[in-house]
Amino acid sequence: MSERILLCLAHMSGKEQDFIKEAFDQNWVVPLGPNVNGFEEDLEKFVNKNSPVTDCAAGTACATNLHKKVVALSAGTAAVHLALIACGVKPGDEVLVQSFTFCASTNPIAYLGATPVFVDSERETWNMDPDLLEEAIQDRIAKTGRKPKAIIPVALYGMPYRIDRIMEIADRYDIPVIEDAAEGFGSRFCGQVLGTFGEYGVLSFNGNKMITTSGGGALICPDADKAREILWYATQARESYPYYQHESIGYNYRMSNICAGIGRGQMTIADEHIAHHRHVQALYRELLKDVKGITLHEAPSPEFDSNYWLCTATLDPDLRVKGQEMAYRKVITGAVGGAAGVTHTVDSATTDCQPNDNVEALRMALDAAGIESRPLWKPMHKQPVYKDAPAYTNGVSESLFKVGICLPAGPWVSDDHVRYIVEQIKQSLIH
Repeated sequence: MSERILLCLAHMSGKEQDFIKEAFDQNWVVPLGPNVNGFEEDLEKFVNKNSPVTDCAAGTACATNLHKKVVALSAGTAAVHLALIACGVKPGDEVLVQSFTFCASTNPIAYLGATPVFVDSERETWNMDPDLLEEAIQDRIAKTGRKPKAIIPVALYGMPYRIDRIMEIADRYDIPVIEDAAEGFGSRFCGQVLGTFGEYGVLSFNGNKMITTSGGGALICPDADKAREILWYATQARESYPYYQHESIGYNYRMSNICAGIGRGQMTIADEHIAHHRHVQALYRELLKDVKGITLHEAPSPEFDSNYWLCTATLDPDLRVKGQEMAYRKVITGAVGGAAGVTHTVDSATTDCQPNDNVEALRMALDAAGIESRPLWKPMHKQPVYKDAPAYTNGVSESLFKVGICLPAGPWVSDDHVRYIVEQIKQSLIH
């Protein structure tokens, strides 16, 4: 295939240009304006709309009258940062966060001089293990005499977390929940949109997400007063004097009116994008069902309504892949996956925690065939930068990291692409 198949490439509706042109015509080329306001309104309509699951096995009824407010920001990372500030996180505090995630879920904790306390995953959803969460809460109270200031579950690759159990635990210990739904835009649990269960919900519109504003993110807030406070922090935290008076540290985190114009165009096809990702997942399911040694990651039951941002699979450790003996022999230039940005060069491609050789061999085989794939997120408790952070582990995230791979699922991925990808996977296997 002549074209390279990317994991999740931005796909425009055709209406983005109209909103952008309007912004230029009216000279709204600033981090505020009609597009920002309109995008926030579109997002509020989206997140407050529920689709109740009548046979929800969790027994959780979704909230029918949601009135969440949304603040558009420059990045999903900014949303995490401001949510932590709103929850009162300060230097020396601890925040419970899912270990199996991208670093953006965790780094803002460090920005504030607080300590991330990592909680491992349960095997069905790959997300925060509620039993381990409660163990961590009790142990931190016993060791520090203080409760953690917040809990951050993550919708890994779009899969909903066990939010019913997480919220029950959080409510019992009176700890606010910040839902990291950056990868879970449009995913639902028992019919309710992720990001609307906890105190705050984080969204991301990076270039490879379900919808994009090129960069950008948003924070779902419980009410207008909380949203106004977030907006105040996002616009430099000025006091109401006729001159610049600052009594708190603020941040330049507001979304650009141009980027918001892209978002407004994207919202017109958001439901289509989600439906397409689910269609791609179903096609992988059909085409991989008879391939021994490869297991597609699926929602454990109907109440877990994933957007399948990326389709993920695991490889049996005994599965043999062509070229496996060459895995990690060569240091790559750049980084694998998405908007990787600038990376440091390294002398060796190996560490003490990495995907199995057959996973790397499959990634290399797909890359040679013009297909982008990538490993799962490396657990944060195994990242050198957080080596001293407390961690409550059960081995699940580490074991999944060793055997997992992400496959293309974006709006540009056609049925023919999926068939080609699966065929290349089959051809790479040694039977």
